[in-house]
Amino acid sequence: MAKKKIEEQIPDRLPVLPIRDVVIFPYMIVPLFVGRSSSINAVDEAIEHERFIFLSTQRDSQDENPLPKGVYRLGCIGIIMKQHKLPDGRIKILIQGVAKAKVKRFFKQREINYAEVQRIEEPTIDKPDLQTEAMMRSTRELIERVVAFGKSFSQDVLLILDEITDPGRLADLVISNLGLKLDQTQKLLEVIDPVPRLAKVFELLKKEHGLLEMQEKIKDAAKEEMTKTQREYFLREQLRAIKTELGDIDGKFEESEELRGKISPELMPPEVEAESTKQLRRLENMQGDSAEASLVRTYLEWLTNLPWRTSTEDNLDISHAHKVLDEDHYDLEKIKERILDYLAVCTLRKSMKGPILCFVGPPGVGKTSLGQSIARAMNRKFIRMSLGGMRDEAEIRGHRRTYVGALPGRIIQGIKQAGSNNPVFMLDELDKIGQDFRGDPAAALLEVLDPEQNHSFTDHYLNLPFDLSKVMFIATANITDPIPSALRDRVELITIPGYSEEEKISIAKRYLIPRQIEENGLAGRTVGFSHAALIAVIRNYTKEAGLRNLNRELATVLRKLARRIAENKRAPNTVTPASITTYLGPPTYLGDDAMERDEIGIATGLAWTQYGGEILQVEASTMEGKGGRLTLTGHLGEVMKESAIAALTYVKTHRLDFG
Repeated sequence: MAKKKIEEQIPDRLPVLPIRDVVIFPYMIVPLFVGRSSSINAVDEAIEHERFIFLSTQRDSQDENPLPKGVYRLGCIGIIMKQHKLPDGRIKILIQGVAKAKVKRFFKQREINYAEVQRIEEPTIDKPDLQTEAMMRSTRELIERVVAFGKSFSQDVLLILDEITDPGRLADLVISNLGLKLDQTQKLLEVIDPVPRLAKVFELLKKEHGLLEMQEKIKDAAKEEMTKTQREYFLREQLRAIKTELGDIDGKFEESEELRGKISPELMPPEVEAESTKQLRRLENMQGDSAEASLVRTYLEWLTNLPWRTSTEDNLDISHAHKVLDEDHYDLEKIKERILDYLAVCTLRKSMKGPILCFVGPPGVGKTSLGQSIARAMNRKFIRMSLGGMRDEAEIRGHRRTYVGALPGRIIQGIKQAGSNNPVFMLDELDKIGQDFRGDPAAALLEVLDPEQNHSFTDHYLNLPFDLSKVMFIATANITDPIPSALRDRVELITIPGYSEEEKISIAKRYLIPRQIEENGLAGRTVGFSHAALIAVIRNYTKEAGLRNLNRELATVLRKLARRIAENKRAPNTVTPASITTYLGPPTYLGDDAMERDEIGIATGLAWTQYGGEILQVEASTMEGKGGRLTLTGHLGEVMKESAIAALTYVKTHRLDFG
């Protein structure tokens, strides 16, 4: 039946079949499964009359009642060629597109959906011009290239490509085999003029060809890499089998495989990966029990176990940090504010590059525990390295591998211990660092603490740069005078003063006593100290700016109570001043009120120490002999010596007044 004759038979009112996930074009033959009752009624109606039906694609394939707004207004009139009823009640039909049509209106009669349609006549091109002919030829060539890359095209389509002279029909034929998205296909259906439609199809074909070409390149590269990997795997398996047959398996092969598995660009920088691969090849060519193999093996273990690219995720929540600092430390508001300011800047800059904090204060005021709190607040690992008594530069930079027993410096050792490249690293007792003929550790620390240089810190043992820029360094010191000036310039000094008596009492009640009760097995028992008892312990048994001795004395008292309880003896619920001497013995220090009474031959002096102010009793005695000689005893400072000489000078000057 000729196309013109068929179109003349198409009525203006047709039953409607909404279709899912497909757009029908003229000349296109498609099998469809019909299951909805309204759709089955429409098919039956079409078969009873002229077999014509209007096919309209659904906008949403999940919509069970798409008419009238859930379908596209422009669709295709189809003719049902075959029909077959299935056992499950559905109908399978074979349908061919005949002509495009646009819906004027939808209506319903006898439970059947109808549409009043207007056929759309495409411009007829009997003889394409040169440009259109060239585009059609290029389209055929592109189809052949796309098929060569493995794109699935119907064999029937490939056979009739050269016979098609109508650009519109060629475009529709390609569209039906390209596997485009539904909305793209519908837009192409709505392009009425065949030449612009073919131009759009040609552009889509070019894009598809480019994607397939790129996909093929990626596939070839992956195949080549896979082939290389498989070849290496088979060779290693053959080598393993040969060694097994020779009885030459001594663990060396397994060791090499284990180390090779740790050498990866995801875990280490390129230069480290290259050096590790080089050293592994050296190790494989050595005797397993040789001294040099042991050195190379140790070096490789350091290279593969360091966290070159392993980091912990930072928690820079300021409120969380404030809460953690308050939980661990009493008062110290200015110091806490400075730490929170530092974290706030790090949050905004998204990096930890900034000043190195150095906490300065007497022992026992909480410098080290502040560092631990910062690490806990930021969700970072904490590493502490004591610098007290360190005199060898190799402690920082490590020894060169030529030395027997060489190891990396304590900086790299700490990083490995942390297991991440961004821990909180505390350099404790910065003022106790020394130097001798083996070098100056303080000079080696200059590079470590310089944010402009430490991104490529090179340990002598590794001889490879390690990025320390993500590490948060914190230093502590008791006094600043012994710290070298160059090192002091690298850090920001934050002074932590000693605690007053009132602060010590508050800290003891809130932190020290509950912790000691827990540690000494007294949790759940009513045990405590009276306010007066705490004052007695602080004044008579401790003399410090910090809290270590106070904590120690409180622990002694609670251990005594724990012993009494363990021996089933009666123990007081509250420790009082009267019972303090029972547990701690006679007072160790005299109170300041004992020095308020004037005594002959005793003068009162004042002194400053790192523990705070001190009141001194200076005793004087006279001896027979020539006058003018003054003998001073004890470890007196220059100021005290000058004060004694000034006092003697005053006495000599006013000797007549004194009689």
